[in-house]
Amino acid sequence: MATQYGGYSDHGEYSRYGDHARYTDGRRPGHGERRPRLPLALRAPVEARAWREFAYVLLSLPISIVLFTFAVTMLSLGAGLLVTFLGIPVLAAGLAGCRGFGSLERTRARALLGLEVAPPEPLRPRGKGALSWMGAVLRSGTSWRHVLYAVLHLPWAVFSFAVSVAFWSYGWAMLTYPLWFWVFPMYGGQGGLQLYGDEQHRIYLDNPFEITVTALVGLLFTLATPWIVRALTTVDRVLVHGLLGPSRLASRVVELESDRGVVVDTAAADLRRIERDLHDGAQARLVALAMDLGLAKEKLREDPRAAARMVDEAHGEVKTALQELRDLARGIHPAVLTDRGLDAALSAVASRCTVPVQVEVDLTERPAPAIEGIAYFTVSELLQNVSKHSGARSASVDVWRVENRLMVQVVDDGVGGADASAGSGLAGLAGRLDAVDGILVVDSPAGGPTRVTAELPWRA
Repeated sequence: MATQYGGYSDHGEYSRYGDHARYTDGRRPGHGERRPRLPLALRAPVEARAWREFAYVLLSLPISIVLFTFAVTMLSLGAGLLVTFLGIPVLAAGLAGCRGFGSLERTRARALLGLEVAPPEPLRPRGKGALSWMGAVLRSGTSWRHVLYAVLHLPWAVFSFAVSVAFWSYGWAMLTYPLWFWVFPMYGGQGGLQLYGDEQHRIYLDNPFEITVTALVGLLFTLATPWIVRALTTVDRVLVHGLLGPSRLASRVVELESDRGVVVDTAAADLRRIERDLHDGAQARLVALAMDLGLAKEKLREDPRAAARMVDEAHGEVKTALQELRDLARGIHPAVLTDRGLDAALSAVASRCTVPVQVEVDLTERPAPAIEGIAYFTVSELLQNVSKHSGARSASVDVWRVENRLMVQVVDDGVGGADASAGSGLAGLAGRLDAVDGILVVDSPAGGPTRVTAELPWRA
């Protein structure tokens, strides 16, 4: 479930709507984090991440050579044998082998780059037997994307290997030059590292100034190398994610299947809630009302005053039952929302809150009824949380539109500490929003204030 919208950082995902940047756990950037003593630029060459990325680049060359050779050989052999029946199984075997290499590459990217890529959609043969399997392999776009990865990755692996090894080796060699110059002052009869030489004269780096300059240049190379390697592995990340992962269509299908399950569960929970409210509330009162009226009917001739008193009590029960039915109907879908829109409906909800609530709705047109209803119930539940748990003195509700998103924000000055990941009502609300491609952002530091922002797709 996606609960944020906006961009990414090393600390997690965050949203940048309005002036507030927030992480998924409600922290502000940099809040409650221990900062290392050395800046990132100085500690990058000795961090484990830099060495893992360098190891990834080193392994990429031999693996890409094997993968490229296998893919080109099998495709060429299969294409050449297509004049016979043997070409089809050879092509299918080549594509299946590339899918196997793709699994290895995803594992390597996860272990060394920390890149989580879901496996692509499995093969779905239309029948049983070898021919159905070969047909499924040849028809699968995933198989051909794996072949494309095998072909494209070799030239990039050669380039990234050459650049990374050159910068890494030259950087550390020049940085440690004073050490090995001191250990081997006259290595091979030469007075240091030869910078230039021809038949007439030679220049060696052998005096303290030249040695210091060499070490400083090596330090610059060493500090820059991890960032160069990281930039190179960014291309590898794009290749692995784009060619070896599931297609956008398959990912969207999985997401929609998950959202459909959430919608079904939510609808079932709402039906159970309505049934429970009817059974425990209005239905019980109507049963008691029927019994009271029956007793009043029996006493009407014997004791008219007692009967009149019982009818009066039954009248009060009728009013209470009607009020409960109105509240229940309002919880299903309020009439004021259908008739007058979000502004009037949210003002009615705010009037029932236990703290003063300022409502501002800035919409030039009404969204689709389904989106409008979800926005209404989102604000209703959030204001219930304000009344029950926040300890706030005031709150505000803002609704506005940003391009194709409907923004709903509820702010209170309470004690804070709200957490959508703790299995509370906020978690259920986030799941309901996610079912319609919406997201929920909770910013609630201890001591307050609490700011909850919901984003919904705009559908007119």
